[in-house]
Amino acid sequence: MRQWYCPFSEDSMESDRGFIKHVKRLVVKVGTAVVTRSDGRLAVGRLGALCEQLKELNTQGYEIVLVTSGAVGLGRQRLRYRKLVNSSLADLQNPQFELDGKACAAVGQSSLMALYDTLFGQLDVTSSQHLVTDNDFRSGSFRKQLSETVKSLLALKVIPIFNENDAVSTRRAPYEDSSGIFWDNDSLAGLLALELQADLLVMLSDVEGLYSGPPSDPNSKLIHTYIKEKHQGEITFGDKSRLGRGGMTAKVNAAVCAAYAGIPVVITSGYATDNIIKVLQGERIGTLFHQDAHLWTSVKEVGAREMAVAARECSRRLQAMHSEDRRKILLDIADALEANESLIKVENEADVAAAQDAGYEKSLVARLALKPGKIAGLAKSIRILADMEEPIGRVLKRTELADGLVLEKTSCPLGVLLVVFESRPDALVQIASLAIRSGNGLLLKGGREAKRSNAILHKVITSAIPDNVGGKLIGLVTSREDIPDLLKLDDVIDLAIPRGSNKLVSQIKDSTKIPVLGHADGICHVYVDKSAKVDMARHIVLDAKIDYPAACNAMETLLVHKDLASNSFLNEIIMELQHEGVTLYGGPRASSLLNLPEAHSFHHEYNSMACTVEIVDDVQAAIDHMHQHGSSHTDCIVTENHEVAETFLHGVDSLFFLTIFYPMHCFYRLE
Repeated sequence: MRQWYCPFSEDSMESDRGFIKHVKRLVVKVGTAVVTRSDGRLAVGRLGALCEQLKELNTQGYEIVLVTSGAVGLGRQRLRYRKLVNSSLADLQNPQFELDGKACAAVGQSSLMALYDTLFGQLDVTSSQHLVTDNDFRSGSFRKQLSETVKSLLALKVIPIFNENDAVSTRRAPYEDSSGIFWDNDSLAGLLALELQADLLVMLSDVEGLYSGPPSDPNSKLIHTYIKEKHQGEITFGDKSRLGRGGMTAKVNAAVCAAYAGIPVVITSGYATDNIIKVLQGERIGTLFHQDAHLWTSVKEVGAREMAVAARECSRRLQAMHSEDRRKILLDIADALEANESLIKVENEADVAAAQDAGYEKSLVARLALKPGKIAGLAKSIRILADMEEPIGRVLKRTELADGLVLEKTSCPLGVLLVVFESRPDALVQIASLAIRSGNGLLLKGGREAKRSNAILHKVITSAIPDNVGGKLIGLVTSREDIPDLLKLDDVIDLAIPRGSNKLVSQIKDSTKIPVLGHADGICHVYVDKSAKVDMARHIVLDAKIDYPAACNAMETLLVHKDLASNSFLNEIIMELQHEGVTLYGGPRASSLLNLPEAHSFHHEYNSMACTVEIVDDVQAAIDHMHQHGSSHTDCIVTENHEVAETFLHGVDSLFFLTIFYPMHCFYRLE
């Protein structure tokens, strides 16, 4: 049996789904297209996955009410078979016949509930059956008794299963009549959510959610958050459900009614085996309906494509400028940053305070903070960048193909870049400056922890861009829900650069046709050779760990030659690191010798005042350790032995490495 867990992570939950962490009681509605296959038979695999999810949620303390469709479709399939079995030869020659929908409902309901009972029984879950009609809800005493009964069942961890009793419905035409208190199982689910005071209604369909047009239309886009004022007149619905009576139109109508009555609703696919779990983890799947949705997203917001196209148009105007004009833009940005330093500081301090109040790790808060002198340092770096050699139009290679025919390879802008970066707001300034200098358009998505800092920095930078280029050269993406739409724009965006975890990089690579420039973890090593100058090694190790522990190139593992373990150096450096507040973990050899807690893994990026210490036999052992446990990011050796330095130089394959030896020679490679 599958095992799921539903943690409520503030980092993984966007603000519009923050209410999810308070959900206790939910109504789940499963449609006919999910319950049955295309031939009308039960989709046992999907129902099994549904029951497993509900069992796990039930175990975790959620109160669950299930509203199921599918009885009519299942009954129709069974009665059609029975009709064929009982037909004469003459009947078989004329197989066209109509089946009574009420009879189909009566036959299908018992089969459907029998299957639910069997599946839940295998999972040690008790379920109950409730068949209701529209007329039942006209009675106040019925509604009161219904609520009391369901409350008692939920207290016993029983899962009530509801379905409209079509077999005895008094509707004139059950598949066309939409009058009454409810008119199908979608509206029944919304009504029950209100009557039972549910915290959330999840409606499972055969598509991912609500689209701007028919899901089969490649131009249709998934709507992550439904805003009545924006989407009501824009959506084109496709065909109704292939088997049930509702379809997406019925689901949207029920969702809107429930949402505006105070019950949040998510419409998502019932074909996936874990979508209910993902909804309760706050993941942005399906379409959310919420009465406050209009407060979260501006009705007049710029769409992903519009933002990307605007950045491309502006970048073309930027590329056409003279080098000196682009240089002046950078100088103006540097001046604007310094002129608005106090305003930037206020917004950044607000982000830092919010992160501290939210209980974020110190390493994240450290990355978030713009420390004194940071703005001045950024402005200085921008001015240095402005004075560097012009990157556009440089002749990189010239080949004479024939007399008078010369082929030149010249540098040019890439076009439009999409950069998703971490919580460091100074990264926004660095990325934007590099994009401008190289003539590229830019779309930025920073960590939401730095949303105020990013917003003011973006405003300051774009305000300094002249009108003949346009401030839309640099777009700031403020919502995570825009990222999937941007990743589809391989005809507009030329390169995606995710800066974050390997998980983030992999997710983006798997979700787009846009070329992706990813990077590895920052598991960086310092190896102190037996020939190293002790004082130099001590200064390097301390600086590599404590100067900026949240940086991706901070030391995460200290490797020490075994000969240094027998003298005072290792004990002294351990004491100094601990005195500076560094938490130390040891590999098998170091933990035994130095009485340190053993590291659970060498392949770990702390990004904080912590690191791992291990003892190795020689430089080759250090290289082997880096190859096995490192991320090929940044590695360093401290030695006085030139031969050892050369061995290290040719042995490691890091993107950036340092070889330092007396009298203070430093070799490095940056690829």
